[in-house]
Amino acid sequence: MSKNLVVIPTYNECENIRDIINVTRVLSPLFDILVVDDGSPDGTAKIVKEEMKKTPDRVYLIEREGKLGLGTAYITGFRWALEQGYDYICEMDADFSHDPNDLIRLHAACVDGADVAIGSRYVTGVNVVNWPMGRVLMSYFASFYVRIITGMPFRDSTAGFKCYSRGVFDKLDLNKIHFIGYAFQIEMKFNAWKHGFKIVEVPIIFTDRTKGTSKMSKGIFKEAVFGVLQMKIKSLFKKYEPVY
Repeated sequence: MSKNLVVIPTYNECENIRDIINVTRVLSPLFDILVVDDGSPDGTAKIVKEEMKKTPDRVYLIEREGKLGLGTAYITGFRWALEQGYDYICEMDADFSHDPNDLIRLHAACVDGADVAIGSRYVTGVNVVNWPMGRVLMSYFASFYVRIITGMPFRDSTAGFKCYSRGVFDKLDLNKIHFIGYAFQIEMKFNAWKHGFKIVEVPIIFTDRTKGTSKMSKGIFKEAVFGVLQMKIKSLFKKYEPVY
């Protein structure tokens, strides 16, 4: 077992999952892979099981019944990683919108002292490929909205490509992370930031998927918009113990 794990949540990713495993599996340093599949009817889990046979000590699978949400999938993966003793825990999409090779730079940032490394689309401009302009603007201004409401300084506050040092999870109570959609990404950053963890942004190029279908929906967007405001209000009545 390596010291590093990447958690990949899936729902109907049969077209991408084998390739993303094969690219990630050969990276240096080594990253073990945990797929958390939400009952994909397209056979995603079956493909993962085939890949597990090739490297049973490197590729793992948790199967869940039905679509239970992105946030709960990651939390399930994080808990498993902590139980197994991993030092660095990453999260990444299965559709190649996140380049697995960038895991190396995110991991290096944490080894060099960061507690959280964010794969940022906007820290050096707008680095997004193949998105329609409307979606680029929505994503960019969503991050701007989050910065205004929360006070977080990060350019890409909604990013879902990250590496965590284990100590972050030793401090954060995962039972108190409530969002289940993309707002989960904001909530995790916000809690880590409020506790004073060192968070850095590492520039990446985000490329929209070429296979499979996006899981974005109006409900997910609504949760992010209104949930952030609710999260900020609640934080005014909470005490965050500083880690440093």
